[in-house]
Amino acid sequence: MATLFQETLLDSETNLSTDEYIIDASVVPAGSGAAWSVRKYTLRGGLQEGVDVVEIDNGKLRFAVLPTRGMGILKAGCGDVRLGWDSPVKDPVHPSFVNLQDRGGLGWLRGFNEWIVRCGLSSMGAPGTDVMFDNNGNPSEEFLTLHGKIANLPARKLAIEITDEAIILRGEVDETMLFGPALRLNTEIRTSFASAALSITDTVTNIGRNATEHQLLYHINQGGPILEKGARVMLPYKQVAPRDARAAEGIAGFDRYDGPVAGFVEQAYFFELAGKRGTQESLAMLRNAKGNQASVLRYSLKDFPCFTLWKNTAALEDGYVTGLEPATAYPSARSFERSKGRVITLQGGESRTTSLSVEALDTRKAVQAVEKEIQALQKRVQPKVHAQPIAKFSDV
Repeated sequence: MATLFQETLLDSETNLSTDEYIIDASVVPAGSGAAWSVRKYTLRGGLQEGVDVVEIDNGKLRFAVLPTRGMGILKAGCGDVRLGWDSPVKDPVHPSFVNLQDRGGLGWLRGFNEWIVRCGLSSMGAPGTDVMFDNNGNPSEEFLTLHGKIANLPARKLAIEITDEAIILRGEVDETMLFGPALRLNTEIRTSFASAALSITDTVTNIGRNATEHQLLYHINQGGPILEKGARVMLPYKQVAPRDARAAEGIAGFDRYDGPVAGFVEQAYFFELAGKRGTQESLAMLRNAKGNQASVLRYSLKDFPCFTLWKNTAALEDGYVTGLEPATAYPSARSFERSKGRVITLQGGESRTTSLSVEALDTRKAVQAVEKEIQALQKRVQPKVHAQPIAKFSDV
């Protein structure tokens, strides 16, 4: 793979910020004829004021990255396949308008409308109180808000690279404080020309010298038209359990979806997935009722041993959506996850790298091929469906 072009678009260390930017196949002859482009601009008006957007089109797949919001991905499209959802939050919200402490620590939801959003880096999951040590080494209670801070932190560096095979966007985001966590996210979002897929490779580094805890979850959210009455999620699993009593009400149909229902109360299911021998690669697919459109997530269980399925099939106006969520832990309170040995500790200077990919499918043949792949993995294990929450997964 040969690099044909590189450009830095943002660098806080040199006070560089490129507000308007565009490059395409007319400037860099790459992509074997694909009509690709990269465009950067800044949103204006309302709560989106000042949010930077990088739109990438590889000639087939189009998606919009939000450097101002932790390098999350707002939406994507591939032909007739739409990746994303319709949140009551209509515009990308600048972090300055998000108070994470709102509504008892649920303020994160005021900016929640992305297709792919990270949760972490030092904490994620349900809000709650945890015991940490203050700057004098004394135990101190700390209130952790929903899903942490990373989605509401702006990138400090941003660069684009064009190779003879792919478009690569790199970003750097810091979650740091004095006498607290000092974590740095370096992300690489890559898509090959004329491909229906993108990959995300993230490296989280403890740039301090004191050991610090680390959690990471990807909220990969999908609404219609893939999500609809009769839609189905398929994934190879060893066991699944409802998060709570509300989820237990729907355990018999955890893998199938209804249409929008006004007043629906969210449900979540915790999984232990099966993976391929050696690599531990696994996958999950959400497909529509006809089985001719789908979104496929692939990753290694070595990177993300825990998986959560979130179902919120509420009225369209209230956010009809489901979430596929690979993670380092389950999205319970960090204190509970720590008690189960699922919270990672990064030593000073230590890094951890993970990767995942998402692909759009737009034919019945392609969907059926992935179904067979999942079925082959499922044959290796006898799945266990728990009717009620279990102590291994939930704080019951």
